[in-house]
Amino acid sequence: MFEFILPNAWLIPLVPVLAFALIGLFLHRWPKISAALSIFSIAIAFILALVIAGGVFSAPAGTVYEFSTRWLDMPGLQVDMGLLIDALTAVMLLVVTTVALLVQIYSLGYMKGDPGIASYYAYQSLFAASMLGLVIANNLGQMFVFWELVGICSYLLIGFWFGKYSARNAAIKAFITNRVGDFGFLLAILFLQIMFGTLNFGELSDSMAGFTNMTILIPVAILLFCGPIGKSAQFPLHVWLPDAMEGPTPVSALIHAATMVAAGVYLVARAFFIFSAVPQAMTVIAVIGGFTALFAATIALTQNDIKRILAYSTLSQLGYMMMAMGIGAMTAGMFHLMTHAFFKSLLFLGAGSVIVAMHEEQDIWKMGGLYKKMPITTWTFIIGALALSGIPPLSGFWSKDEILLGALASGHIGLYIIGAFVAFLTALYMFRLIFVAFFGSNKAGAEKAQENSAVMTVPLIILAAISVVAGLVNSPLMHNAFGHYINSPAGIEPHPSLIIMISSTVIALAGIAMAWLIYQKQVISAEDLKYRFEGIYKVLYHKYYIDEIYAWLGARLVDGMAKVLYWFDIYVVNGFINAIAYVTAITGEVLKFTEDGQVQTYALYMFAGIVLLLVSALYAVYTVLI
Repeated sequence: MFEFILPNAWLIPLVPVLAFALIGLFLHRWPKISAALSIFSIAIAFILALVIAGGVFSAPAGTVYEFSTRWLDMPGLQVDMGLLIDALTAVMLLVVTTVALLVQIYSLGYMKGDPGIASYYAYQSLFAASMLGLVIANNLGQMFVFWELVGICSYLLIGFWFGKYSARNAAIKAFITNRVGDFGFLLAILFLQIMFGTLNFGELSDSMAGFTNMTILIPVAILLFCGPIGKSAQFPLHVWLPDAMEGPTPVSALIHAATMVAAGVYLVARAFFIFSAVPQAMTVIAVIGGFTALFAATIALTQNDIKRILAYSTLSQLGYMMMAMGIGAMTAGMFHLMTHAFFKSLLFLGAGSVIVAMHEEQDIWKMGGLYKKMPITTWTFIIGALALSGIPPLSGFWSKDEILLGALASGHIGLYIIGAFVAFLTALYMFRLIFVAFFGSNKAGAEKAQENSAVMTVPLIILAAISVVAGLVNSPLMHNAFGHYINSPAGIEPHPSLIIMISSTVIALAGIAMAWLIYQKQVISAEDLKYRFEGIYKVLYHKYYIDEIYAWLGARLVDGMAKVLYWFDIYVVNGFINAIAYVTAITGEVLKFTEDGQVQTYALYMFAGIVLLLVSALYAVYTVLI
């Protein structure tokens, strides 16, 4: 079966595309049929991905399957389309299809009664198809096409409730912010095509082996990384991701876990042979990743919106992944992407369950006591938070520790310290959320909350189970599905470190303990801390005022430049054109008196012209002779 499906792996994105087309063209009036078709299509893609993964992981390590065909052939330009199937592809296919399937099933409950449910499922199908197409692409050009499709789908889904002003603005913000990063990505693609004459990953890898011109390669690698900075919301293009919360919560789970933000990390992994050849680019990736991880984690400490806390957590964990890539631990970064996809989608869907039960309330301080009324949501959410915090033996423990181990093995002590501190902050802000929303004192709005239907809770249970065991696939306890235990730039392959495991666990438990003391036992008053460190609190609560700075720059630079260009257009461009028109009009007014309709007058003009030409010719001859 694997041998049959392998060359037809293009069916994995094609099936959801067909669902999108059928819903959009014919089934829009029947929301239940639309939802069933969308779920059925992603289920088929999931089964195909399972078969592909089974075949890839049973093959010898390092086996790569590639199928390519010429799509466009003309003098000076050849464009190929193809499939690239290896262990990296297989893992991503499983992650995307698993999360997308569970999110779509969960959406049956969350979106119940929404008048736009058919459109919602059409967009969901296209979103999943776009990410799956991106994953199996064997060249950068093809990847860029699906990369942009992912972007437009995120625009449609973030702004799904377009009747809300905030949702429209969030969709536009995400779209424009990503255009900045994608511009650099596109420039890098063009440069690579000019430099090497191909965009195929295998051919580029072979060409890179003997290429030593760093003057050209450094800016190309940095430009290529601009795409992941935007798509994976790294500083300073991170501002769109928290606002993406304006879309339906299942959309947030998909964007934050398995599709859009994962695309940037996947691109770095797929083009790792380019980045790893440029030490300067690796440094940039590591520094931006480490900074984003710390930057976002500190903001999450002060947020009160349950989805926004998770959004900044996603930013922080994406920084973790990028930091791993930058220090050369590509395997660790992708491992964390996989585990994070499961427990973060669990957390977002858990948040959605709470929001439905709380009648759209998202402020954690207006919740409380939910563990009595929503036991399934509560305990699955806690499992997700423990996995995110890195508590053994849950999945996040193995992937987080591998990143910390990679930082030490590659000599990046500073990044290791940042990573360890971020682990502490992660446990602190996640259990702040849990102790306030689930175990805090009952609030009036939480009294009528109750557990949601099975269509919403069963996906939570499945994701919770996966979040417990997913980390074992790349742990020292089992066969390593990713290849090497860790990749480091120096070729070091360190063994698991018991010291790292114990210390990171203690750090995470310390974060949980601090949250318990402050927000559950109230040994330390949260309000006292807030007022004692009021300046710091305000900076963190307002997200370091980055959005305000961008707004100010937009008002001063963009709007200011627009006013200057408006003045230039009105008074310079239009003034010049109007001056020409005025001179032409005056000239016409003067010359019209020379037109009297008399033949004698015209003959006189002709004679005068002949005389003038004759005088000019005689003068020229005289000048030459003299």
